[in-house]
Amino acid sequence: MNLSPTHKRQQLSQLISGHEAVIAPGIYDAYGAKLVSNAGFSAVYLTGNGVSASLLGHPDIGQVDLTLMADHARRIAACTNLPLICDADTGYGGIFNIQRTIQEFEAAGVSAIHIEDQRFPKRCAQFEGARSVLDFKDAINQIKAATSSRVDASFMIIARTDCAASLGLDHAIERARAFISEGADAVFVELKPSPNAIEMIRRIKDEVKSTCMFNVDVGGAVSELQAPKMKSLGIDIAIHPSLGRGIFGYAMQQALVELKSSGNIAGLREHMLSGAQYNASLGLADFEEWEKKFFE
Repeated sequence: MNLSPTHKRQQLSQLISGHEAVIAPGIYDAYGAKLVSNAGFSAVYLTGNGVSASLLGHPDIGQVDLTLMADHARRIAACTNLPLICDADTGYGGIFNIQRTIQEFEAAGVSAIHIEDQRFPKRCAQFEGARSVLDFKDAINQIKAATSSRVDASFMIIARTDCAASLGLDHAIERARAFISEGADAVFVELKPSPNAIEMIRRIKDEVKSTCMFNVDVGGAVSELQAPKMKSLGIDIAIHPSLGRGIFGYAMQQALVELKSSGNIAGLREHMLSGAQYNASLGLADFEEWEKKFFE
């Protein structure tokens, strides 16, 4: 049974209120979302970086627009009963653009989005160098516009700030607290690899006093955290943006090397899904069972 968007959004809220962090593996297409669901996870994350690579073949340099991302997210949300958390970059423009961003992602059936305070054109936060961010007032107004635009109160708006690297953690926490005061449901302070990153996470959670999402693929000690310990450290939602794109890219490169050198894929069979396994991952049997109702 396909769950309604509101049901999935409420499901995400219930998961966040639980005793364990919500682990959301990163994907960039509907096939990845099916695999995440089949593996027993409770949420899934759509990475803008991965979408830029998969649909455009470009790095994450702000070329994915609202129409492309929302249409892609709609198809993914429709194929899974997991809550879908989606990267919405900077909101794709000014105040009116942000209003439409909320409308489009709500209509797409997405459960949550995060909007960041980078200046346009944005770049992946994990690229070298600090990102240029909006001034304080503009960043706050951006989130205020987002929270004022939603219709379904269960649609989660996560306010992200990329200012810690350039302006310091104190300022990032100040922004995060202001975002919450303007109606954001959660905050996402983007951090760089650091020896004291875990202490920074604890401090953000303690001082913001709200739901906190973190990118746990940033490297260092954060990337080595085990899921059962995350909640106690201050991580309510843990996203793995690089999982799908990194694993697929590595496996595909290795497979292509083998095909190029040997001329066939015989040596790859044990590293590939069989036809039956592939069809099972997509739920072919369920479609065939449904079809039988009309031809009995």
